[in-house]
Amino acid sequence: MKNGDRFTGELKGLNAGVLRVDLDYVDGTLSVQWSQVAHLESDRLFLIQTESGEVYTGKLSTSGVSDDTSIRIQRAAAPKNEVEVARNKVIKLDQTSEVLWSRFNGAINSGFLYSKGNESAQYNLSSQVAYERERWAAQVSYNSSLSSNSGTPVSTRNQIDTSTMRLLRRNNWFYAGSAYFLQSSVQDISLQTTLSGGIGRYLKNTNRASISLLGGLGWQNVGYTQNAAEQGTQNILVGFVSTEIKAFKFKKTNLDVTASLLPAITDAGRVHFNTNAVYYLKIYGDLNWNFSFYGSWDTRPPPRLKGSDYGTSSGLSWTFGNR
Repeated sequence: MKNGDRFTGELKGLNAGVLRVDLDYVDGTLSVQWSQVAHLESDRLFLIQTESGEVYTGKLSTSGVSDDTSIRIQRAAAPKNEVEVARNKVIKLDQTSEVLWSRFNGAINSGFLYSKGNESAQYNLSSQVAYERERWAAQVSYNSSLSSNSGTPVSTRNQIDTSTMRLLRRNNWFYAGSAYFLQSSVQDISLQTTLSGGIGRYLKNTNRASISLLGGLGWQNVGYTQNAAEQGTQNILVGFVSTEIKAFKFKKTNLDVTASLLPAITDAGRVHFNTNAVYYLKIYGDLNWNFSFYGSWDTRPPPRLKGSDYGTSSGLSWTFGNR
């Protein structure tokens, strides 16, 4: 470290400006501020991502203790040469493994609220799982909420998002595809399926924040519940613009926000908007407190149906992998 401290252990990975290290004599994983690291060396293979969007697979080492220390990467794939990258330009390290399970990272969030006064109860369960390789990544997220009050029908909302992306040769550009599934009793939607694909770019990708923007075309199929059976099934060609924003503060907070805007092409003037946001506050180790917000809006819903469904929840989160 820059203050002269030395540690011997296993490097697990780097994400959000935090280097995770396992030490034999420490219970749990040590979180180290990346900007305070002066020297490191490991004989393990890592997936390395830089601020400019370059990615490598190789072993790591450094030399010297100056603020502009370079990371030496001995590449494992052809060409098997050595590359040097400024330490402050390295934003992510993921340890590779022969064990498939070790390549996953993500989080599980839960929350519950109960009030005796009006016999109301609300729960929220969500999870995110990501699998990353050198030039591509895949992610699945799930969000489920239920709300009940005495004398009113139970309302439910379930959402599944799947996506995959691959980096282009041009740094920080990528193409991606996604499948989005939504059920909402508030909007009388039995199943809304959205398939989309397009081109995107990382506008900012540092150890403090990550912002990406993606645009393209998609197809949306909406089926309604028996209460709105006369609406039939709607098939719509849509354009879409989506963004993902992540902000980090060492050892304290994380903020994840995803939002997508889908203007209908075959139903001019109609627009769908969806968003999910989770704010994490670290409690201890991999345990966090979270506050989340979800919402979906339709500017032109079928007659007599609601155009929006949104809500908030708070609870505990457990993260795993390099997260």
